[in-house]
Amino acid sequence: MRYLLKNGTVVSGEKSEKLDVLMEDEKIIKVEKGIEDEKAKVLDVSGKLLFPGFIDAHTHFDLEVANTVTADDFETGTKAALCGGTTLVIDYASQDKGGHTLKEGLARWHEKADGKCSCDYSFHMSIVEWNEETEKEIEDMIREGITSFKLYMTYPAMLVDDCDLYKIIKKLNAYGCFAGVHCENAGLIDALIDEAKKEGRLGVENHPLVRPDEAEAEAVHRLLVIAKQAGAPVMVVHLTNKKAYEEIQAARAKGQEVYAETCPQYLLLDDSVYSLPDFQGAKFVCAPPLRKREDQSCLWNALAKDEIQTVATDQCSFSWEQKKLGEKDFTKIPGGLPGVETRGTLLYTYGVREGRITREQMCRLLSENAAKLYGVYPRKGVIAPGSDGDIVVFDPEKRSVIQAKTHAYHSDNNPFEGFALHGGIDKVFLRGNLVVEEGKVVQEKSGKYIFRGKKQI
Repeated sequence: MRYLLKNGTVVSGEKSEKLDVLMEDEKIIKVEKGIEDEKAKVLDVSGKLLFPGFIDAHTHFDLEVANTVTADDFETGTKAALCGGTTLVIDYASQDKGGHTLKEGLARWHEKADGKCSCDYSFHMSIVEWNEETEKEIEDMIREGITSFKLYMTYPAMLVDDCDLYKIIKKLNAYGCFAGVHCENAGLIDALIDEAKKEGRLGVENHPLVRPDEAEAEAVHRLLVIAKQAGAPVMVVHLTNKKAYEEIQAARAKGQEVYAETCPQYLLLDDSVYSLPDFQGAKFVCAPPLRKREDQSCLWNALAKDEIQTVATDQCSFSWEQKKLGEKDFTKIPGGLPGVETRGTLLYTYGVREGRITREQMCRLLSENAAKLYGVYPRKGVIAPGSDGDIVVFDPEKRSVIQAKTHAYHSDNNPFEGFALHGGIDKVFLRGNLVVEEGKVVQEKSGKYIFRGKKQI
């Protein structure tokens, strides 16, 4: 289909301008004023903002966590993502400890995702075991279009020690790749959990107490010391608090190349929810936990100053019954929240409309920066001739309220339940095809695996 979008405002990371957009054969052909084309289906998008398709570079679909599996797999999760304007997700594939290879992990994730995705998709590769075989596989991953990796400083099944952390990020840098790192001090958290259990403190309200902001900030500091010695760039994923942010800023002041990502939950929710009655706080259990309101202010200020590069979701959804697995022991609550469907509308409503960020910054945070960091720019992340026809037609005046009963997730709860939205998704184009209309998915399972190159930022 040949589409001509007329009279909309095209948003880039630099400016917003009233332009027409012509698309055909999956690609954008023209972006200019006054386009006329008799062969195209013309859509009048007057009053609408046209964003490049959003990129969520931090999702967990069909993931085994805490003896259960996330409520959303690649089929339901990518449909929810499309409803939220996301046209590319980058999920986390992983090897397993005990001699398993990166190739085996990648094959398993392709089996989970291939043929099921309604938006385009790619993978980061989580490295949980470092040896000569794993080291040799880095080149194999690059040939498979994977140029970013994930490392964990917590969780026994995923944890890499400081020695391997240094070796891995140094080797990745030699190949022009980098790692995103989950920063929490595993030993301190284990000690605090053990202490809480011995004292009989098993309720949800203890979750943020055993994973304090200092445990995150210390791990960020340690990562950046190691990265400095390795001479390698790193990404701090799901940044939550002021102390950790200050560690990043201190390293940058000394010339280090450090990227940061945060998530809507850390911008809009705080740790008071863990004290809700009737176990309701379990719905908000994630790691790192939600923090204080002053931490929210710090993160918003950092976004306004372009000191955080991306807003992703860390999408990891569970049903209420799954969350209740930890009813008698908070450490058994599966950790994670849904987010792919509401990321853009929340950022617009509580960021752009409230004057915290500009719509051009929103474009950078949701599209352009991720495309450059993860090696898909300018194929993705921009509305320009030659780019994929990934376009979000955004209605800045649409009003709605977030409700679990109307969302596209397979889970039965939403951490943003009751949040009012002023701005909404009208249409979404994926590679030039209309896949969402009036906020509903009209074309499913047309997502393609995207081979990625090296970062361009």
